[in-house]
Amino acid sequence: MDNKTIYALSTVYGKSGVAVIRISGTEAKKVIKQMTSLNLDALKPRYAYFVALHHSVTRETLDKCLLLYFKAPQSFTGEDIVELQIHGSKAVINAVMDSLSQIEGLRMAEPGEYSKRAFYNQKLDLTEAEGLADLIDAETSEQQKYAIRQMEGGLKNLYSGWREDLLKILSHLEAFVDFPEEEIPSDIITNMNNDVFKLKNAIFKHLNSDSGGERLREGFRVVIVGPPNAGKSSLINAIVNREAVIVSNIPGTTRDAIDIHLDLKGYPVMITDTAGLRETEEEIEKKGIEIAYHKISDADIVLCLFDAEKDSVQIFDKLKKSFKNNMIFVANKSDKLSSEQCSKLKNEGLILISAKQHQGIDKILDAIQKNISDRFTSNSGLLITRRRYKEALQEALDNLDNFSFDKEIELTAEDIRLAARALGKITGEIEVNEILDKIFGSFCIGK
Repeated sequence: MDNKTIYALSTVYGKSGVAVIRISGTEAKKVIKQMTSLNLDALKPRYAYFVALHHSVTRETLDKCLLLYFKAPQSFTGEDIVELQIHGSKAVINAVMDSLSQIEGLRMAEPGEYSKRAFYNQKLDLTEAEGLADLIDAETSEQQKYAIRQMEGGLKNLYSGWREDLLKILSHLEAFVDFPEEEIPSDIITNMNNDVFKLKNAIFKHLNSDSGGERLREGFRVVIVGPPNAGKSSLINAIVNREAVIVSNIPGTTRDAIDIHLDLKGYPVMITDTAGLRETEEEIEKKGIEIAYHKISDADIVLCLFDAEKDSVQIFDKLKKSFKNNMIFVANKSDKLSSEQCSKLKNEGLILISAKQHQGIDKILDAIQKNISDRFTSNSGLLITRRRYKEALQEALDNLDNFSFDKEIELTAEDIRLAARALGKITGEIEVNEILDKIFGSFCIGK
């Protein structure tokens, strides 16, 4: 990363009431000098100025806008920042960006460079930066709540706290490395063993907790399964209230898995329609059934749907033995049943619906939402939201498993050092350039 002053449009390009352009770096105030008539000596940080904005070369008036100045280090990036809140027409945006491009010492920002500079200037750690990225990408209220929680340092405090505990243990061990003739007192060995044991347990429990964090980012997976013509595609269409899937009386119409994304009371949910489960010799249909079983194995919830007019819930007995997923059993075509038949099915704990008549759909959605919320809410304990966290935590745990005083003290200390380094990868206290490039490269240009 160079030290040039950067600029970028921080809002979506297009027609809007207001667009925000952000300039960050040591030359940020040069924009004020060359594009406005403000007196730099009297400039107040965090004060909004209504100014005429002029082109840095031609001096023509480009717009009248609000200008704010944030003095380093009290800014998002830790550098001087000038923020221009201009009118959001394409013409104004293009003219202002052209003017900035002709000021010496300024260049366009790269994706995620503002947040990357905030990280380098210790305004954010990596977990907070990733929480910010999740907040920008949030599509549901639960995603928003947890992203804010992570952005405010929830995971940072947990992982940094563990790392500090390891560094304290390491400092004691290194003292004995420096004085090998000194025998380590038994009470110190006992205390360190206890401390490492507690840390191992805490990391293990965190690592093996429900994968709700990743699911919250990617979407909870709900798969609809059942025999051909049970009404799976009709149910999908009823849930989304549109013809998202082809419906036909011909068995085997659905050949592939079809995903539909929903915001279900704040939770991101991906509902998948699958091929009807049956024995068949038709090659394409067989492939669709293979895909269906693969989707079932990866699902968080399986909706087992059957035609209550001709089948019973027992058709899923084999599936229950093969998969341990949370299953919700649904009897379709209840509009064709007698009241006695409906009562019997309800007593068996089944959800009764008529996908064709759009009856009982809310009961299914409520059951899915309850299943998810019983396992996860934004008020749950701190959750692992990324695979790289899992990999680093497992690396730390492996090194702590190797920790022992039954070997040379240098090797004992190295186990602790490697465990602390693994935790440091998560927060960025140990810099790994390829991780930084991957994280910040996924950000938008103006962030």
